[in-house]
Amino acid sequence: MENSRRIKLTLTYDGTDFLGWQVQANQVRTVQGVIEEKLSSFLNSKIRIHGSGRTDAGVHAKNQVAHFDTTSSMDSEKMFHILFKMLPKDILLKSLSEVESDFHSRFSAKSRQYVYQVASKKILWERNFKWILKTQVNLEKMNEVARVFLGRQNLVSFCRAKTEVQNYFCDIQKIEILETADGFDFRIKANRFLHSTVRMILGFLIEVGIGKYSSEDLEKILKSDERVTIHMRVAPPQGLFLEEVRY
Repeated sequence: MENSRRIKLTLTYDGTDFLGWQVQANQVRTVQGVIEEKLSSFLNSKIRIHGSGRTDAGVHAKNQVAHFDTTSSMDSEKMFHILFKMLPKDILLKSLSEVESDFHSRFSAKSRQYVYQVASKKILWERNFKWILKTQVNLEKMNEVARVFLGRQNLVSFCRAKTEVQNYFCDIQKIEILETADGFDFRIKANRFLHSTVRMILGFLIEVGIGKYSSEDLEKILKSDERVTIHMRVAPPQGLFLEEVRY
């Protein structure tokens, strides 16, 4: 693209009223779609943005990173202020800056970290941001088994059945469960994630917490090259946040 500039964005959004990040053909409301519409309107050209990851419907982001290319000569500070004002109340633009042309929000990322918030009782104003789980679970046991996930793992059994990727290996760098005042936070960091992986791993660990599965069960699942059917719940989307992307 002639005289093209690459612009990096950092965003926070409440995913409650979005059908995910990725723009869709049927013109439903998505985070990508809303931002592209606003950018295209004031830059007077069709803008396509690329995110560090595609959050599902109802999933939130504390620090989503995205980039786009433009031939506009508008300085980045002015661009920031215009976009900041144009975005709806459920998207917050945190930063906007020009970057090198070889930066890519998805492919340049070294790691992504998610946090999932779980509460043991219903708190009305947090219902869109936490999973209300009334089941008693053993957090110590969950943490013990969670450590089995650390390292390079084949997660074919911990993604949606129709996930189409070249391989199912992810390098899990951090995984922990920390007790909070009203429940617990589940935090996981890896070089990449597959479709619904975080929610499925948490769902499995919940089953561990009620005594259904053990570390030996998990080791067998992870060693299998074929998808293993695991009878477990999948954590709902509303408690999940994309927390951090490292480059």
